[in-house]
Amino acid sequence: MLKRTITALGLAVIGLPLIMLGGPFYYLLMGTFLIGAAREYIHLFRAAGYQPNFHVTIGGVALVTVTRMFFPSYAQPAFAVSLLAAMAYHLIAYERGRDQSAVDFGIAVGGIAYIGWIGSYLFDLRNLPDGGWWFMLVMFSVMYGDTGAYSIGRAYGRHKMAPRLSPKKSWEGYAASIVTATWGGFFSVYAFTTYGNLAGQITLWQGAILGFILGAIPPLGDLGESMIKRQSGIKDSSDLIPGHGGFFDRIDSWLWGAVIGYYFLIWFIL
Repeated sequence: MLKRTITALGLAVIGLPLIMLGGPFYYLLMGTFLIGAAREYIHLFRAAGYQPNFHVTIGGVALVTVTRMFFPSYAQPAFAVSLLAAMAYHLIAYERGRDQSAVDFGIAVGGIAYIGWIGSYLFDLRNLPDGGWWFMLVMFSVMYGDTGAYSIGRAYGRHKMAPRLSPKKSWEGYAASIVTATWGGFFSVYAFTTYGNLAGQITLWQGAILGFILGAIPPLGDLGESMIKRQSGIKDSSDLIPGHGGFFDRIDSWLWGAVIGYYFLIWFIL
């Protein structure tokens, strides 16, 4: 827990200024996490015996994230080109004797879509007006939920939530995720409307509702990554981030949180 906390504080010291600066500085931060997660995604499936092409998948994620951040009108064509490139490569691989190329293609498409397209909601969220503050509201709520689930679940978890997917996760930890994220959303709105730029834009109760949703649903992202790791037989996607594992381990719930937070804000707040 100490190593996890120290690492989180270190990431905050580096990340918060880049989040508030936005633009290429923000892309440098989030692009590193997303492209790093895509690399680990390929590694996990290759450990399970599959062969999705590394360069096509990583290149697709990079192309999609760059266009969503800086050239949003070109994002859909970039996504389409990435999928077609994956199909073209794996057709050739099949012709050269790789009988599982259709599955490899599906894995490559999954990486481009899940990490590249879904992950790019992290850029859509930041590109909203006052986006740095909205990003922190959403991601802080997700992180409050993660922290509550980890600490309470580790100490008091007795009833397994998903024993096949993630044996250490408990219903007690899940309940703690919801409670801590709800209070985290409430507190973050108070802080950002009092000392930040969100005054008059969101109420405390809206913050609590957002926090509740972000505590209840994004844990599915964690379980989704666990499903991939179980099939690969690997505990962590990598060990690059002490106490957290790899890039994919760190952003698994961010992917869900960014989508949910973005649409909650544009549908109900902005």
